[in-house]
Amino acid sequence: MYTIAQVLALSLLALGMFIYPQEVLSSAGEGLALWWRFVLPALLPFFILSELLMAAGFVHFLGILLESFMRPVFRLPGKAAFVVAMGYTSGFPMGAVLTARLRQAGEITRVEGERLLAFTNNPSPGFMFGAVASGMLGKPTLGIILSSSIYLANLLVGFLFRFYRVTPSPRHLILFPSFKRAWQEMKDTQSKDNRAFGLVLSGAIKQSITTVLMVAGFMAFFSVIIRLLNIWHVTAYLATLLHIVIKVIPVPVLQSFFNGLFEMTLGCQGTIQAFSELNQQVALLALLMGWSGLSVFAQVAGFISETDLRFFPFVVARALQGIIALGLSQFFLLFAKVPASALALQVPSPSVLFWNTWQASSFVFIGIMTLITILVSVRQPRSR
Repeated sequence: MYTIAQVLALSLLALGMFIYPQEVLSSAGEGLALWWRFVLPALLPFFILSELLMAAGFVHFLGILLESFMRPVFRLPGKAAFVVAMGYTSGFPMGAVLTARLRQAGEITRVEGERLLAFTNNPSPGFMFGAVASGMLGKPTLGIILSSSIYLANLLVGFLFRFYRVTPSPRHLILFPSFKRAWQEMKDTQSKDNRAFGLVLSGAIKQSITTVLMVAGFMAFFSVIIRLLNIWHVTAYLATLLHIVIKVIPVPVLQSFFNGLFEMTLGCQGTIQAFSELNQQVALLALLMGWSGLSVFAQVAGFISETDLRFFPFVVARALQGIIALGLSQFFLLFAKVPASALALQVPSPSVLFWNTWQASSFVFIGIMTLITILVSVRQPRSR
């Protein structure tokens, strides 16, 4: 039955692409334009950086230093902190890529991988500040509220998932952070990899470009699907059915919600057009960015397909994060004072958005690594 449904869906999609070739072309172009402006600058530099850091043994170095923090808080090894930092910096699907890499290398267990996958996939800071707050809303100040809601909700989800599949197991020996042991662990890892730096760099660039091009393909493909669903009024029909049950919410709002369930960026754009009240816009934006959309789900499923990680916990985590982020966004709005100057529409040019995205991701990466350094320094025992 599943095979028949799959064949019918693909046949219908192919038929729609033949009937509406111009719509398919324009929607795919829009998806690739979004990829160029926001995803490429947010992901490519940090994909390359993550590959180089992993080859240099930095993951093992960080694992020794942060074991005493990650184990009690998230029930994860210290090496998972690297995935958290890179996931917060670069956004989807960096967390899934690195989690799959650690699982394939045997650095984490299956349950640990599923815990880690649950809270290391977020919109990039460049997307939240540049694309949504500045580009779509025209209110850069709201980027702080949106990003704070998303990141805090994500940390809460990570803490909740520490109780996921807890079984009696041998206790892990948690030692105090030791720079000496961490450095030795990194040197041992480097000694196992005899490749020259040029070969490591070329491999990192090749792997990163392959991954980021795969993301571009997912975005273009799902942009086409969403356009066809809108042409065939599928989302409008679903919104009308739901409106019968929830009559207080207008049909255009529900249609934007359904678009966001499929593709986050299109849902964010529709939300801003459907709502006039700022608190309603921020609420649904936080919900959709926490959920992330089926396009991101497909990317994550693709990257973990070669591992034994289960996909369902990731879906549960995304639903939890969306709901929590919605509540936090309204709480933060109660105390936020948005200046009148920030309410004027200030949409930057595509080239400015590209560099703003890269800068925002870079600043967040620097901030996270600084925080990690502070945590390690605080927990470092004093020598007698």
